[in-house]
Amino acid sequence: MGRNRYKVIEDECPHFFTCTVVSWIPVFTNRDIVQIVLDSLNHLQVQKHLKLYGYVIMENHLHLVVSGSDLAIEIGRFKSFTARKIIDYLKENKIKAILKQLQFHKLKHKKDRTYQFWQEGSHPELIQGEKMMIQKLEYMHYNPVRRGYVDDPIHWRYSSARNYAEQEGSLEVCMEW
Repeated sequence: MGRNRYKVIEDECPHFFTCTVVSWIPVFTNRDIVQIVLDSLNHLQVQKHLKLYGYVIMENHLHLVVSGSDLAIEIGRFKSFTARKIIDYLKENKIKAILKQLQFHKLKHKKDRTYQFWQEGSHPELIQGEKMMIQKLEYMHYNPVRRGYVDDPIHWRYSSARNYAEQEGSLEVCMEW
């Protein structure tokens, strides 16, 4: 399937995104690396570049439901910024095994860099109504349960499930759609 299959259809409308680490390398088992992603999402919200409705960060990918103007550009910037920060973190902390994997799995046409952190594309899907929004949020929130990591979605630290259960989450989310 071509890269054009998934596109941001309508800016300002919520879209479901999936961002996957190249070759599904499990880097989000490191709290400091997850914090880079959380801080970046928080910054995008504070600066009003994105409105975050839901998220989950798994060991090797993340799902977001977000809206914003220039959504495709903002997600691209998010991926670029977090990739750079995470690679810098890996270098500073001499986490060579992951760096070697990011170098090995880098696509050959990416000649402008040594490492590739994110897989190409984010597969945006326009949220078409409340039923689809609920379906995507439940899909995200139950991802850690399906993987056997927790018994209840609210027990997964890096998810908006806590927010929707009226508990404090790692990030604030907009629950009005």
